[in-house]
Amino acid sequence: MTEGRSSTALEVLRIPEYRRFIVTRFFYIMAMRMVTTTVGWRIYEITRNPLAIGLIGLSEFLPAFGLALYAGHVIDRSDKRALLLRTTALYLGCVICLLALAFGPVAQSLKSHWVQWLTYAVIFCTGVIRAFAGPALQAIIAQIVPHERLPSAVTLNTSAFLFASVIGHATAGFLIAHTSYLVVFGVVCCYVLIAWVFLFTISPKRIMVTEDTKPWDSIKEGLRFVFHTKEVLGALALDLFAVLFGGAVAMIPVYARDILKVGPVGFGWLNAADDIGSICTMLALTLWPLRRRQGYILLYAVFGFGVGIIIFGVSKIFLLSYGALVCCGMLDGISVVIRGTIVQIKTPDPMRGRVSSVNSMFINSSNELGQFESGVMARLMGVVPSVVFGGCMTIVVVIFTWWKAPALRKMEY
Repeated sequence: MTEGRSSTALEVLRIPEYRRFIVTRFFYIMAMRMVTTTVGWRIYEITRNPLAIGLIGLSEFLPAFGLALYAGHVIDRSDKRALLLRTTALYLGCVICLLALAFGPVAQSLKSHWVQWLTYAVIFCTGVIRAFAGPALQAIIAQIVPHERLPSAVTLNTSAFLFASVIGHATAGFLIAHTSYLVVFGVVCCYVLIAWVFLFTISPKRIMVTEDTKPWDSIKEGLRFVFHTKEVLGALALDLFAVLFGGAVAMIPVYARDILKVGPVGFGWLNAADDIGSICTMLALTLWPLRRRQGYILLYAVFGFGVGIIIFGVSKIFLLSYGALVCCGMLDGISVVIRGTIVQIKTPDPMRGRVSSVNSMFINSSNELGQFESGVMARLMGVVPSVVFGGCMTIVVVIFTWWKAPALRKMEY
């Protein structure tokens, strides 16, 4: 069984367009993670206020969530490659704006609060872009690889995402420590440009939906599919609340600077710890895929994720904190693979954009909303109690799901 799985993964990598897509995704995600790490550190450096970090997440959440359903309608009626070329170019424009805010004369001429709020404005724009780009990156996979190879393509795609996240977080921390914000955003601009060039080499894609349907009717069709497909709905809802309450990573700048006192390099590695754990999971699942009882495994994994968040919250030892985040990443990787496989296998081709957009509402937007929730709770309860509270609430969500969603618990594919 292992040999069959491994050969399938190699066959997917032999598809030239898929290789170019993986390179595109790698550099694009690496750039996004560098922006997230750098902006979080800079805003906390300016304000020393955890709530200010939470506002970064809110700035990106509002447009990403508000436009997600309409974005799905647009994606299904667009050449996904052309749409991604436009959104990548726009993202490059946003990074150039951050670069300008880091430029010495500009930064010196603006008061710190103006830099803060202009940064929020740029992040708001990236949220608009993500509403379209994120689901399109997921939906285009099925137009690049054959349907029977989608599970392997999903695993490899997730692996590329996680490797890019680790390198992006760690590179940003290293560059912040040893260079300047100007250099960091300059490197990010180069990465986004590389992603655009490789994306350009992919051939145009067929538009999957051509009939003239009103946007609201199209959106309702996508929502109806998600809410009537219990396996998809259960997996997405579980991840939504787990990520919402388990968003401890939002407070990593505070832990790195004030609690663990490890500086920007340690901050970068703490940011990357979750993704390093997920990479270990991806490598293991490529060799030993989940064959049965995926529903039970999903619930156990999210329960363990909540426990790991609690350990991170109370720890004052860097290695223990780092290990807790790595374990959280390993367990989260299991959840990502199970959820991603369900969505790809269960979704018909004409609805991939809309279903991917609903998925982004549940998962991607919950990261930003969870960041805001963490900032607010840290302001109200204190940083450590807020992280512990989030871990406890994640465990409560798993227990509730186990009780109320037996179909998800017994799910296999």
